[in-house]
Amino acid sequence: MNIQPLFDKVLIKPQKAEEKTASGIYIPDTAKQDKPQFGEVVAVGGNTKVVSSGQKVVFAKYGPTEISIEGEDYLIVKEEDILATL
Repeated sequence: MNIQPLFDKVLIKPQKAEEKTASGIYIPDTAKQDKPQFGEVVAVGGNTKVVSSGQKVVFAKYGPTEISIEGEDYLIVKEEDILATL
């Protein structure tokens, strides 16, 4: 994959929603979160100052733009929509 975000944008690989709890109970689809709000930074734009590739981040629920590249789902997020690093 060869994609480079522009300006202050960040490309994130979202983490998949948990299928079961820590105790082994499977979570039904109706109880899962709509969309995961955390993932791993894949690439950053040239004006990005706070995060770098490889970091795990939490981002705003309604901020990202969803894209699919070679069958993989990614999100493009403004740096200001990243709420925390993990």
